[in-house]
This record gives sequence, structure tokens and C-alpha cells, in this order.
Amino acid sequence: MSTSQIVLAAGLIVAAYLAGSVPFSFLVARARGIDLRTVGSGNIGGANVWRSAGFGPFLVAAALDMLKGLLPTLAAVRLLPGHYIAIVLVGIAAILGHTFSLFLNFKGGKAVATSGGVLLVIAPLLVLVGLIAWVSAFLISRISSVGSLTAAATTLLAGTFFYFSGWLPLTYAVFVWFSALFVVYLHRENIQRLRAGTENRFKRLN
Repeated sequence: MSTSQIVLAAGLIVAAYLAGSVPFSFLVARARGIDLRTVGSGNIGGANVWRSAGFGPFLVAAALDMLKGLLPTLAAVRLLPGHYIAIVLVGIAAILGHTFSLFLNFKGGKAVATSGGVLLVIAPLLVLVGLIAWVSAFLISRISSVGSLTAAATTLLAGTFFYFSGWLPLTYAVFVWFSALFVVYLHRENIQRLRAGTENRFKRLN
């Protein structure tokens, strides 16, 4: 990379973190008079928006959280074509911004939608695979975290298959592995509640 490209990449990484830090789920719920930090699971994420504010606000929050990953990554692909490491770092910066928001004392959501936004740019087929896995697991269990964990595991396996089949560059495959494992790590408390049988379950889709 040239010096100008390095400077551009650094600027995109900072911009991606700041964009990721915008707490859309928190803001969507707050527009309904709800503070996500004090209701439901207390998590600043889409599932808690759904639980506390309804399905419509959840769709808005999920779409905006996905755009936080999609737009910076798309900008990196367009401005730094072929520089896969820089592109992946921009995507990771958006995810870290979402998870450790500058505007919420470095707290945030669990990176499912934002990771999906990044993948929609670099490996769109994996988004379809993950979405099918999430919907299937959620409809069976009515537990959001089960859907997210199933989607993460399925995406990791599919990404690995795509890499060894030659359909996915190594750098993008590493991102898939990182993002999937990071989502699982962020759900560690959910995993504990699942094991204890105390995880929140959606009784109906409203």
C-alpha cells in the first residue's frame, strides 16, 4: 500500500468505529420512551428492542445496525480495492464500535446485525446461510440467543467450507472465523442462562 492508501485506510477504520458506535437500537427504543439499559435483558441490542418495543422498531434497529457494518466496509471495498486486510480491519472497527460504543461508556450490543452488514459486502451468500439458520433456530426455540448462536456456528462452518473450496480469500475467511467466535463470546452470559434454563423466551411474535 502507498502512504496515501495507508492514511485512507486509517481514516476509514476510525470512521467505521465512530459509525459503529452510533447506538441505533438504543435510540430507536428511546424514541418510544424506553431505556434499553433498564428493561428486559438490559442489552443494547435488537432482541431487547423487539422484546421491549415491538417487532416494527426491532426491524428498524436491526436494519440500521446492519448498515453500520455495510456502509464502511463497502466504502473500503470501493476506495481500497484488493486490499483485503484493510477492508477487513474496517469491518472489524465497525463491529467493535457497535460492541464498545463510544457514546454508551464502551458498552453496546452483541454484533450480530453489524457483522451481518460486513458479510453482506464481502461474502453475501454467508448472510443468507446465517439468516436461514437464525430464523430456523428461533422459530423452533423462540429464543433469540439460540438463533444468534446457531447462525454464528453455521456461518463459521459455511465460511470454512467456502475457504477450502476456493470461494473465499483467506483474509475474508479469517474475518468470518473472528466474527463468528466473537458473537459466541459476546453471548457467554446467554449460554450460561441457556444451560440453567433461565434464558428469555419470546412467547409470541408481536
